[in-house]
Amino acid sequence: SSTGQAVADYACQFVGNPYVWGGTSLTGGADCSGFTMSVYANFGISLPHSAAAQSGYGTRVSLDSLAPGDLLFYDHGTGSIEHVGIYIGGGSIVHASTSNSGIKVSGAFYSTPVCAVRLV
Repeated sequence: SSTGQAVADYACQFVGNPYVWGGTSLTGGADCSGFTMSVYANFGISLPHSAAAQSGYGTRVSLDSLAPGDLLFYDHGTGSIEHVGIYIGGGSIVHASTSNSGIKVSGAFYSTPVCAVRLV
C-alpha cells in the first residue's frame, strides 16, 4: 500500500541513529521492537514493546509476498522470536540491529525470517 511505502520511507530517515536496549527514541536510541513501535506510532498504530508480541498483530503474509512496511520477525537461535525489522522493498529491511551498528539497512534474509505481518 502507499501507507506501507510511507512507513518504510519514514523508518529509513533514522538510519545511523543508535541502538539502545529498551529504548524507544527514533533519534536518541531504540532497540528493535522499540524502533518498530515508534515508527508505527507515527502512523497511529499502537504496538507493544516486544518483538514476539508484535508478531501477533496485523495479518500474516507469506515471505514471497512482502510489501514495504511489513514487519519481519527473526529467531536468532533461541527458538522464539527475538528480533523485528521493517521491510522496505528490494529485498531489504531497516532495523535497530545491535549496539555496534545501530539502526541500519540489511538484507531481509540475512537470517531466515520466522514470519511476516502486515499492519497497513
